[in-house]
Amino acid sequence: MPETTEQTQAPQQFQPFVPATETRPELTFRALLLGSLFGILFGAVTVYVGLRAGLTVAASIPISVLSISVLRALGRASILENNIVQTTGNAGQSIASGVIFTLPALVFLGFDLEYARIFFLALIGGWLGVLFMIPLRRQLIVQEHGTLTYPEGTACADVLLAGEHGGSFASRVFFGLGLGGIYTLFQNDNLFGAWPGTPDYQPKWLKGAAIRADVTPEYLGVGYIIGPRVSGVIFAGGVFSWLVVMPLIYFFGSHLPDAIYPGTKPIAMMSPSELWASYIRPMGAGAVAASGLITLLKTMPTILGALRSGAKEFGKGASKTAALRTDRDLPMSVVTFGSAALVLLMFFFLTFRPVPGAQTTLLSNLAASVLVVIFGFLFVTVASRIVGLIGSSASPVSGMTIATLMATAAIFLVKGWTAPAFGALAITIGGVVCVAASNAGDTSQDLKTGFLIGSTPWKQQLALMIGVVVSTFVIGATLNVMNKGLEKFYDTSRSWDIAVPHEGVKIQQQHFQHARIHVIHADKTSGPVVGQTSDERDAGRYVLLNAVGSHELADGKYLYNPETHRIEVQWIQGIGSEKAAAPQARLMATVISGILSRQLPWGLVMLGVFLVIAVELLGIRSLSFAVGAYLSIATTLAIFCGGVVRWMVDRAVSQSSGRTAETESEISPGSLYASGLIAAGGIVGLLGVALKAYENFFDKSDLLLIPATNPLHHDWVSVLMFALLAFSLYYFARKPLAHPVEPMPNSDDPKTNG
Repeated sequence: MPETTEQTQAPQQFQPFVPATETRPELTFRALLLGSLFGILFGAVTVYVGLRAGLTVAASIPISVLSISVLRALGRASILENNIVQTTGNAGQSIASGVIFTLPALVFLGFDLEYARIFFLALIGGWLGVLFMIPLRRQLIVQEHGTLTYPEGTACADVLLAGEHGGSFASRVFFGLGLGGIYTLFQNDNLFGAWPGTPDYQPKWLKGAAIRADVTPEYLGVGYIIGPRVSGVIFAGGVFSWLVVMPLIYFFGSHLPDAIYPGTKPIAMMSPSELWASYIRPMGAGAVAASGLITLLKTMPTILGALRSGAKEFGKGASKTAALRTDRDLPMSVVTFGSAALVLLMFFFLTFRPVPGAQTTLLSNLAASVLVVIFGFLFVTVASRIVGLIGSSASPVSGMTIATLMATAAIFLVKGWTAPAFGALAITIGGVVCVAASNAGDTSQDLKTGFLIGSTPWKQQLALMIGVVVSTFVIGATLNVMNKGLEKFYDTSRSWDIAVPHEGVKIQQQHFQHARIHVIHADKTSGPVVGQTSDERDAGRYVLLNAVGSHELADGKYLYNPETHRIEVQWIQGIGSEKAAAPQARLMATVISGILSRQLPWGLVMLGVFLVIAVELLGIRSLSFAVGAYLSIATTLAIFCGGVVRWMVDRAVSQSSGRTAETESEISPGSLYASGLIAAGGIVGLLGVALKAYENFFDKSDLLLIPATNPLHHDWVSVLMFALLAFSLYYFARKPLAHPVEPMPNSDDPKTNG
């Protein structure tokens, strides 16, 4: 953006909506309580949607919209109170994003997800993101007001101002919540399951391929919000994997009698989902890693500029004593001593509560704590500036995390720390840094919103830290509920000599710590199976085996029967399954395994790398394509349907009013309705997962499920219902808001300043 004299002088001339001399209710108990509730809600929804779709969407706009209506119903509300609500609540979404992109990698490395570990690492990363941002606020938010636009923060300020002037648009969100919730109740396989949750077509004329869609409201909403361009690129990646590469694998490999690594059975015997799990996921992980690094390299000039500015301003940014209410940060002593306390907490937690089966030394724990501070400050500075230029959705947080993991793993490799325990330690470091960078980006957006409307910075910073604490309670619980609720035990039979060492296979438990398990007799990855049978078995008689990087068994966990000397059950955990693929976390595990253990199908990984290079040469942003290539086509096709609805709405709006597609903003009627669909799908879907976990724990099954023999249980019914839901999105997107949101009328606002 060309710099103007007006923009250069903006920090002195800018007057927020609420003047610094005026005091209004702000950090009130009801604002913190409501914000905490929204943080819990949107944190859980972000975990659910992010693990399934590999994407997250900003929560500040829907939280602001809901806050305006709720506080208005409770009595006269201040705009500053509403800002505290969205600031507190938005912490849940940003913390959840950082957690799900990294910490589930522990599952892929063969370790367990512990609630206490997720809680403390998310807490440390979240607080570091807030603390490191405090001394940068004056430089990034105030001094560079005319240069760094912070698009999401500015849009959120527009919503709050419209609410202050009487605008009300929460009804559009509530319509999405209501219709989406009812739809999910009947569609979800863990609830009523009245019609198939995933209609599936496997063409006989294209062996190895499959066309299927998870017809959920959250995917439809995500596709609408990200738009036709991005959703189309994501779907293109899915088409390439499922309709090009997988049929090629089947065509050339179906005549081979033996399994081809990393597969564990002949290709002719594999279903499409098994082809995806064995061959596409390693290729997709290589593609996502390469695209993340390319994105990081593209933003390197911005990163270097951010580091120079951050180093210059860090020491003096928050040290001044500000007389104005709107310029008071938390004191620098809080930043210094708080950061030191978090580093000590990290060290003691790693020392006295190591990952089970991953014991590390005092030196390595100290090194990990120091690396967290170094990489944390580095990427908090980078993320805070980058989101001001290009927005939170385009911030290369995954690329920064990959860089952290590669640097950490390289240091461990030089030191000779290559045991599996150090892989878990590297993921721990990457997880904290990723959470810190993710939260710092959203913290910057929130502080920008506060700057525009006239909030008190230290009150926002305190609200952010409270929001971090509250949301971390639910994020770890949601991860574990999804891991347990989506888990499956499948019958298998394989002769196994447990007395002979097998590379990549270890005994994890001599007696499997489950009471009883329901073992399914079905193809474990071929999609929904009508009338599948199962039997109940005593789990205590089994030995739990853990396979990582084995040439004999696919990565995962298996139950071995010492009496029959056979592996009789494969345990498919929820995280990593087709229903919760967690692509970014799989990528992090791939990076660690590739560097420390060097046990990777490098041919497939490099295929993904060069695929991304080819896509970049075509002038397409490769990260979206790479994520689509990794995910199941069931996910990408449903997201693409949302993008198609957005394209239809944009086209209709431009034809009727002459406006361009860009006018369909984050606070348009369609985006608000789509946010309601996402929240509904996440909330009701999580209830279904929790019900399934309850059924597994108490040895019950299908408490609410309508039998598959009901007349609605056909794929065409599923497609029809999804089409009706898509039509409701189109209808409400075309219906204008009663009080349309206009940009801030201040001449110093970056949106009107160009």
